[in-house]
Amino acid sequence: MSDMALPGSIEPALKKGPDLDKGFHPLTGVIYLGVVAAALLFVAYSIYADVDATGTRITSFLPYILLFVALLIALGFEFVNGFHDTANAVATVIYTRSLPAHVAVVWSGMFNLIGVLLSSGAVAFGIVSLLPVELILQVGSSAGFAMVFALLIAAIIWNLGTWWLGLPASSSHTLIGSIMGVGITNALLRGRDGTSGVDWSQAGNIAKALLLSPLFGFVLAAGLLYILKAVLARATPALFGEPVGNQPPPWWIRGILILTCTLVSFFHGSNDGQKGMGLIMLILIGTVPTAYALNRALPANQIEQFAAHSIAASKVIEGKAAGYNVIGNPRPAVTNYVAQHQINEGTYPSLAVLVRDIGQQVAQYGSLAKFPADAVGNTRNDMYLASEAIRFLMKDKEAELTAADVATLTEYKGSLDGATKFIPSWVKFAVAIALGLGTMVGWKRIVVTVGEKIGKTHLTYAQGACAEITAAATIAAADGYGLPVSTTHVLSSGIAGTMAANGSGLQWSTIRNIAMAWVLTLPAAMIISGCLYYVFYHVF
Repeated sequence: MSDMALPGSIEPALKKGPDLDKGFHPLTGVIYLGVVAAALLFVAYSIYADVDATGTRITSFLPYILLFVALLIALGFEFVNGFHDTANAVATVIYTRSLPAHVAVVWSGMFNLIGVLLSSGAVAFGIVSLLPVELILQVGSSAGFAMVFALLIAAIIWNLGTWWLGLPASSSHTLIGSIMGVGITNALLRGRDGTSGVDWSQAGNIAKALLLSPLFGFVLAAGLLYILKAVLARATPALFGEPVGNQPPPWWIRGILILTCTLVSFFHGSNDGQKGMGLIMLILIGTVPTAYALNRALPANQIEQFAAHSIAASKVIEGKAAGYNVIGNPRPAVTNYVAQHQINEGTYPSLAVLVRDIGQQVAQYGSLAKFPADAVGNTRNDMYLASEAIRFLMKDKEAELTAADVATLTEYKGSLDGATKFIPSWVKFAVAIALGLGTMVGWKRIVVTVGEKIGKTHLTYAQGACAEITAAATIAAADGYGLPVSTTHVLSSGIAGTMAANGSGLQWSTIRNIAMAWVLTLPAAMIISGCLYYVFYHVF
């Protein structure tokens, strides 16, 4: 393709892009708003039904008003995440004329929704584990609400800002930066070193996934294009061509591109949708602990397993606690270990007492569904605290645990997590609808950046397929390991990789802007969320 420079421009012009300005039908807006209203009514009814099932008497509507506002903000984050990240899935099918723009975004929204509904929940609780333990244990307090509001509003502000500029920034980066900002500010407000406000081992694992995924995207997409050209260039030259006018590609190429768009949409939903789920569960636990603090649907056979795992774990920890005594409440010592990650003489005996207490509480009632309302919150906090302490203990070299000890504690931790780390079906539906609806609006700005401003030539069919396949595979792998990755950066870097491999050239002004957003997202989100948390902490 011959490139022609526009007057006053240093970048060559692309051929005319696809039509992204299809008219808006009023009936579409009515249906859209109807779905939004139905979704909000569904959320309200689900909460009412869950609370009513516990037999709780409602004495004040103020907590529920606060709950509804918090849920609106959390679902708003997922909505913004949807239209911010839609371009990752649809840009290639739109710019290769495989699907019209209005069809592509609806198709993507549908499979984002399905991805959320079929997600495991592992990513959701991986994100939550970054939060300060004292705020998670007191999420219903003023500081807990300040935390949730600060990190969600900060993430929304940055996502909207980068969307307005048409920059493919990472929603994962943004949310994690917001969480770190809250953690550091919280530690400083409590008179501690700011670095103690973040679980740096977990943050390190997540940072590796976020930092390496764009590199994988670039290299793997470039490598895949090289292989396809070497194997298929002579046999199927049409695969490496560009769209002719507004004509769609041959049916088999079109099928490949729609399939890759579908996979990216599905895995984007399964990974990114979980981030909102974890935060919504924190909101529910803080405001309606009787219904959501413990998994009341846990079957009886798992309660029996819990008792057996509890006894086995007690023996392991009590063996380490020999010779030490606990004076008073064991929880502060365990909380201090989780916050500081430093074993002292009170760590093992306090944890041993806490594990025994949890076992006795479960044995006393025989089922999580039978826990009285005034005991649910405390038991949930005990279980979460013990689970986090055991998680750190198993990674701590000072603990000197054997392989058998680690296996026993892993089983017990699994039982604790089964009782506390669960996601009701209606939460998945609410997040799925918010993310799906979000994909259908506001997508044009970033689609244009991804489709026109990364490479100097038009996107070919093979380049689109290679970038999408790489993105889908990377996100699926991260989902399996419970790690959040940036769909935006994987896809954008994949397209850049195919442009480089094809010798098409890159528009370095766009690459610099994307890289700048990538570098600034974490510190910017930390600063915004830290400042908001400071304000909300004092306001609440």
